[in-house]
Amino acid sequence: MNRRPLSLPARPLTRRDFARGVISVAALGALAACGSDTGTTAASTTSPSEAPASTPSSAAATSASEASSGSATSSSAPADSFPVTIPNKFGDTVIESAPTTVVSVGLTEQDFLLALGVVPAAVTDWYGDQPNAIWPWAKEALGSATPPPVLSSADGVPYLDVAKLKPDLVVGVNAGLDQAAYDQLTKIAPTLATPADSQSEYFDSWPLYLSVISEALGKSAEGEQIKTDLDAQFAKAAADNPEFAGKKVIFLQNAVYDGNFYAYPKGLGTEFLTDLGFDIPSEIDEYVPAEGGQALVPAERIAVLDAADYLVWATESNEDKAALEALPGFSDLKAVKAGKSIYTGAILSGAIYFSTPLSLPYVIENLVPLLQA
Repeated sequence: MNRRPLSLPARPLTRRDFARGVISVAALGALAACGSDTGTTAASTTSPSEAPASTPSSAAATSASEASSGSATSSSAPADSFPVTIPNKFGDTVIESAPTTVVSVGLTEQDFLLALGVVPAAVTDWYGDQPNAIWPWAKEALGSATPPPVLSSADGVPYLDVAKLKPDLVVGVNAGLDQAAYDQLTKIAPTLATPADSQSEYFDSWPLYLSVISEALGKSAEGEQIKTDLDAQFAKAAADNPEFAGKKVIFLQNAVYDGNFYAYPKGLGTEFLTDLGFDIPSEIDEYVPAEGGQALVPAERIAVLDAADYLVWATESNEDKAALEALPGFSDLKAVKAGKSIYTGAILSGAIYFSTPLSLPYVIENLVPLLQA
């Protein structure tokens, strides 16, 4: 089970939602000679409903402002030497030279690439109907570069479309690739799969993903600087709000699914809260399934949420909030009565779920004032 299961506005997702298609090695070989026609599917052009994104970390902004489509950019930081070997759960990824055409087949990797100054040759849409799968917090990093085309993973990894792009690196650290998918992608180009040190198929820690991707691009120094800058932003927010220290908070999805609240136990995508000084109450741990994942708190046990001083709900709309407020016992919760029940809105919830070097500054800028209020 994922350390951090995927979530959508309508319902939580599980691994079976990401079944991978397989095509023959012969077909992949034939596609290696294809032209540059992408055959990709464009994302919806629905405009975000919230304010513009916050400024990313200085290192990310500097690198991204120089980005050109699909390629790494020049930088004052010394480049890593090639070839480089990066272990993954299926073996080793060997990259002979600095990549120039990079395709993202994972759910959030576009943010890591943009933060490092690389505009992907194509990205994969997860959710949110954002133009070109670029969320508001990443727009500054994209700058004036041509937005990448969007691949669809609705029927599994789109091997044919990936092959047509002739990449020299495929990034899928947050793609939940299995052995078959990894083997097929490596017929196209060196592929970054789930890192060898990862504890989950999806949504492991952003520093781990950043380290792996920056090394593959020959940009380890830039990756370290981005991490340093973002760590400093969290430390400053915590220092500026000492009242957060030791307070208990529970982060939950936006609704009741199959009779349960989906709450995130400590270590499961809750670092954005613990880095601000909060703690996650252990009372929800008994509701975590044996295979791991989110705590499934039965709606009739809603009083368990009183273990928290604050509740943060990843609501997508006012309707989500109204539905929660109509639940039996909701208005009696300690955090609700104290005015410490927080409802994110669509863009902020997306930023929390993405948990990338570009989305987390947006979380700090937009969530902290709600917690302060």
